[in-house]
Amino acid sequence: MNHGLKTSCAAAACAILLAGCAGMQGSRQGPGDMSFFVTSTGPGKGADLGGLEGADRHCQSLATAAGAGQRTWRAYLSTQASALNDPNFVNARDRIGSGPWQNAKGEVIAKNVEHLHSPANNLTKDTAIDEKGQPVNGRTDKPNKHDILTGSRPDGTAFPGAPFGDMTCGNWTRSGTEGSAMTGHHDRVGPINTPWATSWNSAHPTRGCHPEGIKSTGGDGLLYCFAVK
Repeated sequence: MNHGLKTSCAAAACAILLAGCAGMQGSRQGPGDMSFFVTSTGPGKGADLGGLEGADRHCQSLATAAGAGQRTWRAYLSTQASALNDPNFVNARDRIGSGPWQNAKGEVIAKNVEHLHSPANNLTKDTAIDEKGQPVNGRTDKPNKHDILTGSRPDGTAFPGAPFGDMTCGNWTRSGTEGSAMTGHHDRVGPINTPWATSWNSAHPTRGCHPEGIKSTGGDGLLYCFAVK
């Protein structure tokens, strides 16, 4: 092979390599592609989130700061009716869109609502990261922050109202010692290896609605946020 031909081949190979690299760069995930995250912080009032509206604003604000504010964000939270026969309640599963959802690194959490609430979902400590793409402390970390507020049953539906106990801290308006809220474990780890202890959305209730009570069982008032569209 003469020198000119070698040079031409080398140039062609470089062009192919550069084109491939450009294509890889074009396919990288950006902040705008994120459609799921665990909040890096809570609103700061224990389980008083300002109701569903306040919780949604918190998700939207954190998403905007991370570069994903063009999407409509909702907190994964249920509310309870005032009484057992009252139809005025909200199911968390009904307010987060249809999916699919992926984290800040482009890892798919779930394909749709049914997949999200099945054992086959991909929500783990490694994938349930915050809006900045950072891991959230689990049960073996200090401080433990794996209790994520949900107020939901395992299938993403609301708990019944009175005479049954409070599982949403007064529909996310209480910050005192009264009441409680159901939480899930984002790291899928609990004190024992049973379905409730490893549930991402329905593991155990808090001890009260105040910040100290929430922290006492391994929480920090954090939320799951999903992009509706």
